[in-house]
Amino acid sequence: MIKLGIECENLEDEKSRWGIGQMVLNLMKEYEKNLEWQKEYKLYLYFNQFIPDDEVLRNPVFTKKIVGSRSLKSFNIFYHILMPIRALRDNLDFMFFPAYMMSPLYYKKAIVTLTNDVYYEYKTGSLPFKYKLAYRLFTNWAAKFAYKVLAISETSKKEVARLYNIPLNKIFVSRLGGSLSHGRVGNISSKLNEKNYILYVGQMFPRRHAKETILAFEMIAKEKPELNLVLVGRDKYKKAMMASLIAEINNKLGEKRVIHYEYIESDDEISRLYQNALLDIYVSDSEAFGLPPVESASFGVPVVVMDNELNHELFGNSAFFAKSGSSLDIADSLREGLDNLEKRNRFKEDYKTITSRLNWANFAKNFFENVK
Repeated sequence: MIKLGIECENLEDEKSRWGIGQMVLNLMKEYEKNLEWQKEYKLYLYFNQFIPDDEVLRNPVFTKKIVGSRSLKSFNIFYHILMPIRALRDNLDFMFFPAYMMSPLYYKKAIVTLTNDVYYEYKTGSLPFKYKLAYRLFTNWAAKFAYKVLAISETSKKEVARLYNIPLNKIFVSRLGGSLSHGRVGNISSKLNEKNYILYVGQMFPRRHAKETILAFEMIAKEKPELNLVLVGRDKYKKAMMASLIAEINNKLGEKRVIHYEYIESDDEISRLYQNALLDIYVSDSEAFGLPPVESASFGVPVVVMDNELNHELFGNSAFFAKSGSSLDIADSLREGLDNLEKRNRFKEDYKTITSRLNWANFAKNFFENVK
């Protein structure tokens, strides 16, 4: 039996479970359902301070270990010292580092997720210096010494190979998937009880153009007086600006039409927002995948995304493409996305095929096939 370790600290803060956390959690959910994988692989899950109370984590099929402590809260000590030492003691066959970095202490076979996004973050992003330094050191270490590298799209694979100078045959692709409930559910707010809003989901920083999205909404708001903009995600701009900008735009519009939630706690509630949206907007300069528009497409909701190679890989031509991240170009794409009924109806049909291949079962299958 193959002993596979997985770093799971990313699951401990439920409010920060974006791409990495969703990837790890859904990998375990798929493993839990597959008896053949359970015969072939034994999974060791490594946590820093505590084991979250997710239903899947209660399953005894997993070997769960807390290697840090609540008093010692350092991520770096956990990630680069305590966890690799414990993993080596457990004599694993493979260790999966999903959070881009590989500890130099771990000298056995490792699979590491790498993305073009994390490269650009330490090169040109707005992260604090200590995070940039960690990414620079330990993503490049992973690129050089990992047994295999996981990329989450073909577009990202090519970029990761180029940026980190990795042979293509060392990188395998496993695309992410939609995972939210598709049952008919109510609405999170009485104000949103009709299909009267555009939805933005994701952490907010410059390359995702949250600011420009709000300004674009302001441009079309008077043309469409019943329309709202709902944003879900934390303000990650170097100088926080979302609260003041939203207050300013709502004041100009004379009512609260831009609505911001830092976090939606339950999958049911976020599902309500996705399925009842008129459009999903996720205009980003650079992504390795971009999960929110895939989630929206799985509900048949048309998406507005950047016109780039990744989004054509994921959606073909079945999306409304923004030429750039400027508020003018975003506004033009929003208008087309709201008014072009022929495209909207066609995209809804196209998404049935697109999202049938972008799912967590396929992600897990590709993953386990490469852990050998």
